[in-house]
Amino acid sequence: MNAQKGLESRNFDVVIAGNGVLGMSLGLVLARRGQRVAVLGEPHRPWAGTAAAGAMLGCFGEVTTSLVSSEYGRTKLELGIRAGRMWPSWLAELEDEADGNGIRTADGTTVILNSIGTAEIDDANFNAIRAELIRYGEPFEDVDPLDLDWVDGEPISRPLRAFHVPGEHAVNAAALLARLESAFVQAGGTLVTDMATGVEYQGDRVTGVFANGERLGAGQVVLAAGARTQPLLDTLPVGPRIPRLVSGYGVSALVKTVDGTLPRSVIRTPNRSFACGLHLVPRGEGEVYIGATNIISVEPREIPEMRDLIFLLQCAQRQVRRSLSVGGVTKIQVGNRPVSLDAFPIIGEGGMDGLWIMTGTYRDGLHLSPLLSQEIAARMLGEEGEADLSLFRPVRPPVQAWSRERIIDDVVEHQIGIGYEQDWKLPVEWDEWIKMDLRPATAAWAEEIDPEITPPPELLFTSRFVPDLVKILREYYAVSREDG
Repeated sequence: MNAQKGLESRNFDVVIAGNGVLGMSLGLVLARRGQRVAVLGEPHRPWAGTAAAGAMLGCFGEVTTSLVSSEYGRTKLELGIRAGRMWPSWLAELEDEADGNGIRTADGTTVILNSIGTAEIDDANFNAIRAELIRYGEPFEDVDPLDLDWVDGEPISRPLRAFHVPGEHAVNAAALLARLESAFVQAGGTLVTDMATGVEYQGDRVTGVFANGERLGAGQVVLAAGARTQPLLDTLPVGPRIPRLVSGYGVSALVKTVDGTLPRSVIRTPNRSFACGLHLVPRGEGEVYIGATNIISVEPREIPEMRDLIFLLQCAQRQVRRSLSVGGVTKIQVGNRPVSLDAFPIIGEGGMDGLWIMTGTYRDGLHLSPLLSQEIAARMLGEEGEADLSLFRPVRPPVQAWSRERIIDDVVEHQIGIGYEQDWKLPVEWDEWIKMDLRPATAAWAEEIDPEITPPPELLFTSRFVPDLVKILREYYAVSREDG
């Protein structure tokens, strides 16, 4: 988009499109380092993932067998471990800079393996989390399920095993964002309460962004608008060479417990059913956060589907605490996680001079925010970063972290897992009979999308029902071959 004449114009060293946790954190770091920074975004953050997040500060709880089976997944895990070590000092700085209640809401995380899941997913991921905790020397302790504080699932969903990770906490996402904004303004940053609508460029260099009839000029531009980064990438010639973003739409709820009690820690299951595990986070004053679903959607969503909300609330009362069913639902939240077409982050220089991208972090953006903000700020100021982000560079061929056979197996197992979590009743043999039909059907569908490149499991699964997703996958694969 070439320069547009006749617009009001302001100039900054850096303009950041996106006022979620990544954009605000980067803006704060840069402002503290003397840069003139503007962060753009509507105050109520429509479509944002952060505002609807449980905000768990953990990476080990997100471990799956698939994640640690590839170089890309293990690299992401190790970035998460580094970020986890930064959170205590990051929170201490924010809490020193503003008045009000503390940001942290939970002490540690308790992971439960319950009887509602499948061995192929739940048992395997439960054991994978334990194995990685041991590998990296992260403290944890086994808990007898009968001694679990506050957990009271129905008998057929009761926990069979559990362990507590004292170092994986949670924060109140709204309080965190408020503190980041306050600290950013105190450091001299400028908040612009409009969404960026396009990126200005001249030749191979970006020169600013447009927002509500105004031009904001800058030597460097950062696109960090979560799932809404895609419309901005669409205004740039480099856009088709970057994995397109879709939304991991999710529903969460805030519930007042009937007796006013809360757990001290996060309570969660391992990841399952193409989503993050069921999790419950204390929020104070008798309120708990319950999350969260994950549905791949080509466009971000603002309104929850009734079936997703019903599923979420039923899972919470059945698997965590039966009396939640008579609690009060105080808020229903919708968020959109930024998911790249290969399901890995899009972080770093964006393929044009002065362009930087911070998105595609899926479920990890909030947890990674202290690390990524420091790393990208250093690079923008001409310094060497400490973490290796090269695997997640924005302009790249499609990441193939797993074999086609592994992806197909995952799709089949997670489809079966969805059935069991929704309490389907089947004759004993039908589980395997269904798998016998699903596996060749899924393999044939993967071949139909592309003979060589396989989308990650959740995208392969969803693409069977969403023609627009098939279209954008094929378009991205075609461009990557042209570049190759």
